Amino acid sequence: MADGRKTPEFVRPGEHPRMVPIPPQGDVDARFDGQAQGQASRTGDLPRSPRLLDRVRQEIRTRHYSPRTETAYVAWIKRFIFFYDKRHPNEMGEAEISGFVSHLATRRKVSASTQGQALAALLFLYKNVLRRDLKLMEIARAKRPARLPLILSRTEVAAILAHLQGTCWLMASLMYGSGLRVLECCRLRVKDIDFERRELTVRDGKGEKDRVTLLPERLLEPLAAHLERVRRMHASDIRNGTGFVELPYALGIKYPNAAREWGWQWVFPATKHYIHKETGQRRRHFLHETVIQRAVRRASGSSNAGR
Repeated sequence: MADGRKTPEFVRPGEHPRMVPIPPQGDVDARFDGQAQGQASRTGDLPRSPRLLDRVRQEIRTRHYSPRTETAYVAWIKRFIFFYDKRHPNEMGEAEISGFVSHLATRRKVSASTQGQALAALLFLYKNVLRRDLKLMEIARAKRPARLPLILSRTEVAAILAHLQGTCWLMASLMYGSGLRVLECCRLRVKDIDFERRELTVRDGKGEKDRVTLLPERLLEPLAAHLERVRRMHASDIRNGTGFVELPYALGIKYPNAAREWGWQWVFPATKHYIHKETGQRRRHFLHETVIQRAVRRASGSSNAGR
């Protein structure tokens, strides 16, 4: 190639040998991705104009899909484009989609959920971005295995919790006692805890649905003590000119001071700040889910409760 990069040896015409997300690379992605094109346009190589992946991102954000969904959909659309040697999706249709999704199952041996996610991303592209109705041909589907869920006994759960300490113990206990998903626990805000009624309100859960669940009595005192520590940390942040958190949707525009109010603070905040690019605010994110996941994994190994 002219820029010195080695041309990949395709398994067959239009087939990339490794089905991995393709990173933005100058002239490769600039035809489709405005983020990659923006760097080139600053040097005068390309004029600014909306690109396909920018339109995809805009449609996803208009529907309030999660950032993880956006990342996954954009990655699959890039894979699809590279699978057919960088042809524009408008030049392709049902046959190409069927061929790509079938290839994932027959050649790449992906799981049924992975194949379903790829198909969902492409259907979103054609329906909501390109405004095309598709009648898909027969697709080779990855077989979804019939698996039994892994259920731990009370003794095994107690053994795992006994190997946890501090914040991780409290989070794991809440997830077990209140039936919270990992991210639901991480994203709890102070205002969503009702000690008097012993309830937790889960906001924007799976499917963007709210629900109310119970707050175990044995966790009332540990949770109250934890919130007191968080309150002192928040007060220190306020004194230092920070204390901001992310607010849902455009609430921060309607209520500019809400991001520093105690009720909107995370129950389990991160230990470090980050700089919000748009506002320049020093904010705290909620504790990343991998912290509790790794802690539970280590506790499971130490307690010999994992199966």
